[in-house]
Amino acid sequence: MWACVTNCGIKILRYRPLLLPRVLITPIPLPIPPAVFSMDNPNTSSFASFAHSSKSGGRGRGLDMTNDRERTRGRGGGGGGSGKDKIDALGRLLTRILRHMASELNLNMRSDGYVKVQDLLKLNLKTFANIPLRSHTIDDIREAVRKDNKQRFGLLEENGELLIRANQGHTVTVVETESLLRPILSAEEVPVCVHGSYKKNLESILESGLKRMKRLHVHFSCGLPTDGEVISGMRRDVNVLIFLDVKKALDDGMKLYVSDNKVILTEGFDGVVAVKYFQKIESWPSRQPIPF
Repeated sequence: MWACVTNCGIKILRYRPLLLPRVLITPIPLPIPPAVFSMDNPNTSSFASFAHSSKSGGRGRGLDMTNDRERTRGRGGGGGGSGKDKIDALGRLLTRILRHMASELNLNMRSDGYVKVQDLLKLNLKTFANIPLRSHTIDDIREAVRKDNKQRFGLLEENGELLIRANQGHTVTVVETESLLRPILSAEEVPVCVHGSYKKNLESILESGLKRMKRLHVHFSCGLPTDGEVISGMRRDVNVLIFLDVKKALDDGMKLYVSDNKVILTEGFDGVVAVKYFQKIESWPSRQPIPF
């Protein structure tokens, strides 16, 4: 554009558009964050929060124990410190593998849940204490089993080899109930059969019953949280107790079992224990009846 200044202002003499060269802008791709997996749901892909492999290769997949580490700091787990932490971390990893991960890790698990300890020690995994599973010994495995206060594991020596299994809590379908557990044939065998839960879950339970979810069984305890003989089957912080009418359940054909660590288990009917089999519901620890 050309212009000149006159007494009256600026006079436009000529206008011509100015063409600028084209500039091509290439978009830069943003990095995609890795998938995040949750410990709260055993459904998540490959139980990615339970352990992690040291490098790619071997029989273990890339797995991470970060969330488990946070939960265990208050109970002696501190990330590779003392020998107690080392054994505690080993026990927690064994629980995850034997209950949930055997199939994806290509472990040869029998129908009664047993696997060879030597096969376990070949896995390319680390515990949350950052100790490779391969660096542990058979004696470490024995110590983890001995120190587990809920007796989650069983050991078996067969043909000169040591085998280990989780006594209950499985999601892997290779395990057969009849091979893993002892059947309960009469109500006299279990005077108390109680499931611990929380008030926040009660409405859903009363609508649809107790569901086994992704596990093979619904879990019951043979006593109350304060009973000295009760070692497993119920969390200590529950605030609702649901008692099972064992006689009615057995009479209707429901199969009940007990594990080696005295947890009572059932598949219910189609994975559900219906409300009609509830004997009573109480608050805990006040033991006040809850109508249903």
